[in-house]
Amino acid sequence: MRIVLLVLLGIVAVVALLAGGVWWYFHPRFEQGDRVVYTQRHGHDLTFDTFRPPRPNGLGVVVVVSGGWRSGPDGFRPWMAAPLLRRGYTIFAVSHLSQPQATVMEIVEDVNRGVRFIRHHAPDYGIDPNRIGVAGGSAGGHLSLMLATRGGPGPADAADPVDRESSAVQAVAIFFPVTDLLNLGPSTENAGDGGPPKSFVKAFGPQATDMAAWKQIGREMSPIYYVQPGIPPILILHGGADTLVPLEQSERFVARVREVGGTIELVVRPGKQHGWLTMVWDIRRFADWFDRHLRPDRK
Repeated sequence: MRIVLLVLLGIVAVVALLAGGVWWYFHPRFEQGDRVVYTQRHGHDLTFDTFRPPRPNGLGVVVVVSGGWRSGPDGFRPWMAAPLLRRGYTIFAVSHLSQPQATVMEIVEDVNRGVRFIRHHAPDYGIDPNRIGVAGGSAGGHLSLMLATRGGPGPADAADPVDRESSAVQAVAIFFPVTDLLNLGPSTENAGDGGPPKSFVKAFGPQATDMAAWKQIGREMSPIYYVQPGIPPILILHGGADTLVPLEQSERFVARVREVGGTIELVVRPGKQHGWLTMVWDIRRFADWFDRHLRPDRK
């Protein structure tokens, strides 16, 4: 009887430790700043939230809050970036106006503006403006890659000094991104006519139904066609059984980046679809990636 009691007590202790560990993981310490309006689109304020860790490392990571190119300021929770906060990264959760109220083209413009705004005010946030990372998943991954491939200095003669800043990012860590809208492959979104993803036609504006216009729109919104030498280091995690954004979207993008000598790593989760329960643990790999490619002391 005594042995049974000891075993039960041991089990209870282990369960308590595990529960405590899970609670700790999902409750990182941070200080949340006031919500900031970084621009407006169609009469709507576009905002980002800032989460600052107790011991900031002087580096920032922009989290693009987007799924299906839909977004909102409440679509992000700090526990989603717990490993990053614990490593000292200041998190900027950038939201945008959802499609079809805004086209994907406008959303790309606005996310670029968000990075420019953060960079312009970097001293206020205590981060290095020359070492900014970006993270996201699905549409957020696509927008992150648009920053990685097409982000850069704004017009030197822009009236607003924010718009003169660069929207380039220095490291990327993302989940299952769309990389080539003109070649959807075995995606369930492929209508088979060479057009836009069938559930997102309106997201690309009224001209998306014109095949000639779509070829230009689709190309301009596809990161794979803008890969150049000097592209920032990129980490992609992708489910091997993803039918919405098939793995080949990442595989072809990886091949293209390697053609130009870029640094890129693809981690495949066999059997996983468009998202999986343990994704939150994978954020630790994001933290490792940013440590490796953003922190000068880890070079």
